[in-house]
Amino acid sequence: MKTKLIATWLLGIALTGCQKDFLTVIPETALSSATFFKTEADFQQAVNGAYVPFRQMYNERAWVLEEMHSDNTYYARNTLYGAVDPTENVADFAVPTANGVTANDNVLVQYRLNYVIIARANQILALIDGAGITFSTPANKDNLKGQALFLRAFAYFDLIRLFGKVPLHLVPITGREDAALPLSTAEQVYAQIEKDATDASKLLLNKAKQEAGRATSGAAKTLLANLYLTQKKWAQVEPLMKDVVTNDGYTLMPDYNNAFAFTSTNKNNQESVFEVQYMEGSAGYNGNQIYRFLPSPISAAEIAPITGTSNPQPTSQESNNIPTPDLIAAYEPGDKRKDISIGTVVLNGSLRAEKTYPYIKKYARTHSLHNNTGQNWPVYRYAEVLLFLAESLNEQGKAGEAATYINQVRTRAGLAATKATSQADMREAIFKERRVELAFENKRWFDLTRTGRVKEIIGAYGAKVKANPAAYYFPAGAVPPPNAFTVLDDYYGLPAVEAALTPNF
Repeated sequence: MKTKLIATWLLGIALTGCQKDFLTVIPETALSSATFFKTEADFQQAVNGAYVPFRQMYNERAWVLEEMHSDNTYYARNTLYGAVDPTENVADFAVPTANGVTANDNVLVQYRLNYVIIARANQILALIDGAGITFSTPANKDNLKGQALFLRAFAYFDLIRLFGKVPLHLVPITGREDAALPLSTAEQVYAQIEKDATDASKLLLNKAKQEAGRATSGAAKTLLANLYLTQKKWAQVEPLMKDVVTNDGYTLMPDYNNAFAFTSTNKNNQESVFEVQYMEGSAGYNGNQIYRFLPSPISAAEIAPITGTSNPQPTSQESNNIPTPDLIAAYEPGDKRKDISIGTVVLNGSLRAEKTYPYIKKYARTHSLHNNTGQNWPVYRYAEVLLFLAESLNEQGKAGEAATYINQVRTRAGLAATKATSQADMREAIFKERRVELAFENKRWFDLTRTGRVKEIIGAYGAKVKANPAAYYFPAGAVPPPNAFTVLDDYYGLPAVEAALTPNF
C-alpha cells in the first residue's frame, strides 16, 4: 500500500462537498473535491487516505472496546498510577451512561474514526463515476470503487455492532444542515452494509491479483458473511464461505505463530484475508500496541527479552489487555496456540504478592526502537473463514459437515478432532474454538453480543473478579470500583460530545 499520504488534507476533502452554485468561483490553488479529483491517481490517493484511520483505531481503541470489554482480557491495576481512567471503566463494565450517551473517550474516538473512513469513502463514491474522468482500465476503476465500498461497509459494521443505532451518511456532507441525520435502525444499516459489501465483492480483485494490504474480493465476502452471521442468516453464510475456501487461494499457515505478521516480514500472508498495515520507523506509520499491553511497572531488563530493542526503557503505567485466568484456562492441554499467544513476565517492582503476569505474546515481535513497532494487525484470517463456515453449517443442522472445518483449525493447533456431534455440542465447541483461535483479535465482545450471552458470561466473570481481585492483577488492598460489572448492555452509549452537535441523540 502506498504510504505517502497527507492525512489532514484528505480529511479536508472528505468533509468538502461539490459546489453546485455555478456563480461560485473556486480558487485554482484551493485543495477541494472540485479541484482535486481529476485523474485516476487522484482517486488512488484518496482511497489510500480512506485506510489511514485504521492505524489509530487498531492501535488505540478497538482492542479496548472489543477485547478488553470481555472476559478475555482485563487491566493490571497499578495503584501508583492514579485514579481509575476511562479505559478501566470499559474493562470494568462500568462505562457511565445517561440518556443513551457517554463521555467515555474510547467511545468518542472509535466513533469518529469510523466516520472519517465513511466520509472519505463517500467522497470517492460520489465522484468516481463522474463524467470526464479517465481510468487506465475499467478494472482499475472497479478496484478503487470496490475498496471504497468495502471500507464504508466495514466502518458501518463496526459502528452498528458497537452502538445499535447510528446516523447513516451515504453522500458527502456539504453543510451543517445535512450533518446531523436521524439515527438509523440496525436493520437499515445492515441493509446498506449488505449492499456495499456485495457490490465490493464483485468489483474487487482477488488476493492473487490485488496489491498487498488492500481489500480483496475475499475480504468483502468475509465481511458479508460476518454480517449474515450476526443476523443469523446461516444459509447465506455457507455459499459465501465455500466460495472463499474453494476459489480465493487462502490457506492456513502450517505454524500458528506464522499466521501473524512480524515487524517487517510475513505480512499479508496466505492466511491473511484483511489486516491493518503498520511500518516501523520515523515516517509515522508505526504502531506501539505491545507497549500498551505489557504489564507495568516493568524495568528495562524485564522488557528487553520481550521487545528485543537496542534501547529498552522501563515503563510505569496502568496496564491494559492482560490475558485473564479465564482465557488461560480455556486452552485445552496440548494446544500449541497457548504458548504462542500468551507469555509470562516477572515484574519485581510490582506491588502484587504474585509478581508473575501474563501478556499478549503473539503481538510481541522483535523490533528496533522502543515504542515503535511495525507488525500488522489481523482483522480477518482464513481460520475465521473456516469457523464461519462451520458455524453456518451447524446452525443448519449439518453438524457432521461443520466438523470438517473446525477440525482443520484444531489440527493446526495440535489438537484431536472435536468430539461434538449434536448441534448443541457443536455450537458450544465452535464458540470455544473461536475464543482461543481468535484471542486478542477483537472478536470476543461481538461473539458475546451476537449470541446473547453477555449477561450470562460477563455476570459470572464479574462475580469472580470481585470475589478474588488478587487473581485478576489487583495488589493487596486494591479492589474493583463499586460500580464494576453493573453495565452489562449489548451496546455502548453514543458519544456525549457528538450528542451536543445533533438533536437526534
